[in-house]
Amino acid sequence: MKKGTYILMIILIFFFLIIATIFSFIYLEFGRPPAIRANSYLEITLQGEIRERFVPDFWTTFMGTEPLSMYDLWMNIQKAKRDPRIKCLLLRINRLSCDWAKIDELRETILNFQESGKKVYAYLDEAHDFDKEYYLATACNKIFFHPLGWLGINGLGGNILFFKKALEKMGIEVESEHVEEYKTAYNMFTEEGFTPAHKEMVVSLYENIYLNYIKTLAEKRGKTEDEVKELIDQGIFQGEEALEAGLVDGLLYEDEVEEFLQEKGKRLSKITHEKYLKINPSSLGLMKGRRIALIYGMGLIHSGESTSQTMGGTTLARWIKSARKDKSIAAIVFRVDSPGGSAIASDIIWREIKLAKKEKPVIVSMSDVAGSGGYWISMAAHKIVAQPLTLTGSIGVISGKLNMTKLYEKLGITSERLVYGKRADMYSTLRSLTPEERQLLKREIRWIYEKFLEKVSEGRNLPKEEVDRVGKGRVWTGQQAKELGLVDEIGGLQRAIELAKELAGISKEEEVKFVVWPKKVSLFSLLLGKKSPDLVTSINSRVKNIISTLQLIQKESRWAIMPFYILNR
Repeated sequence: MKKGTYILMIILIFFFLIIATIFSFIYLEFGRPPAIRANSYLEITLQGEIRERFVPDFWTTFMGTEPLSMYDLWMNIQKAKRDPRIKCLLLRINRLSCDWAKIDELRETILNFQESGKKVYAYLDEAHDFDKEYYLATACNKIFFHPLGWLGINGLGGNILFFKKALEKMGIEVESEHVEEYKTAYNMFTEEGFTPAHKEMVVSLYENIYLNYIKTLAEKRGKTEDEVKELIDQGIFQGEEALEAGLVDGLLYEDEVEEFLQEKGKRLSKITHEKYLKINPSSLGLMKGRRIALIYGMGLIHSGESTSQTMGGTTLARWIKSARKDKSIAAIVFRVDSPGGSAIASDIIWREIKLAKKEKPVIVSMSDVAGSGGYWISMAAHKIVAQPLTLTGSIGVISGKLNMTKLYEKLGITSERLVYGKRADMYSTLRSLTPEERQLLKREIRWIYEKFLEKVSEGRNLPKEEVDRVGKGRVWTGQQAKELGLVDEIGGLQRAIELAKELAGISKEEEVKFVVWPKKVSLFSLLLGKKSPDLVTSINSRVKNIISTLQLIQKESRWAIMPFYILNR
């Protein structure tokens, strides 16, 4: 075959894929909702990454890599609770990429669904190292397992890596200053092991998570906490062992699960999560009445516009301002899932929350993590709601730079210094900080820390000295944070909405309509690769986002960011 023929074939295949993607978008936006039979069950496959809010873009649809969204899961289960055609839920639970607070949120949503009298069933097949996922399954009425499956519930923990010696061998030194001793975000680069404060904080966090895990499993599986600890110490259970231990309720193949799901002798029809998303909530009596803004703040906080996985101060401020000025919006629920980032960008968002608070109720709902800058943007709200295992607090500041002089020497790279101003190259990788510059850096971040304390004191109505005592860069679980006065209530998005309605004078029984940011991007913007005011979505811009985020990280000198935590388990 000639070279020209190959090129023509490649062009035709690419053209076909583009046309297929266009039709896919048209179907997603304008296709008719699926027909649902009178006796149906909703099947949701829980696997992979779960984001808080996901707006489909050209790239993810083209590649077929759309992640799960907490908002979509929550809304679909709310619909199914109301829908008389849906008789039960089946959750196919596989490996999940999220932390414990999102799992708690899903458990709450499942338990809320069960208030309708409908059942929820979990099906697991291969479940190695499955503590979080099994914890989620225990919220269901029954747990079914593949007869030859392995169930691994072996507890929490693992090894924490420290890279100081490896960096030294490469000729790289990380120079940092932090406020205060629990602000350990750079410790993996500057230490060879735990500092006392770092170890105290991590042990406290994981003990709290572990004890909550043990207590919940004991309650849901009808065992004592000591019995659960013994099972976790055993760690791995094959099908029959898991059934005998009371960890699962039945050993079934997939076709046998479908046989089990029947009502009055009739097998139920399946509707998938993806298809059920096309059912309009208003057709089931939801999303009507007075309006509440539901604003999602996700990922690293930085200056400028948001990307698909980061939080830009300019973007979030614009959304909050729009919700504040819109007189038809009765309240704002701000959903935060962020380890922090730029102190300045965080303060821009905080300012808009404070202004909005003067005009209408503002409630913060914390997801997996709302630490440091993530806490900064939350602290001005009327009320803060967190899950028991939300990682929050970390009231502290950190700054630093890389000294790569020895690496450059190894590579044979030389330079000539040319500066106008004594400290023009203070953040250069070609030299270390002087003792005087370290003092200047420490003084700068100490000043920001004092501002942080003052704003927490004002927002949470706590003495500044008390905020400093529970601050110092320390991370707390939501449960611990409530005891310390850093959050108001334990709960999820549903509880935050209830509080927003209460403060806005909306009765508990009254339905509300959510105005959600980021908003859905139009079909034509996606196809043309144009920037939406809410989300950058073209293929070219995805590459630019990666580059710009790295540039932002390099540019920002003062960070209110979470210490790294052990494992995503």
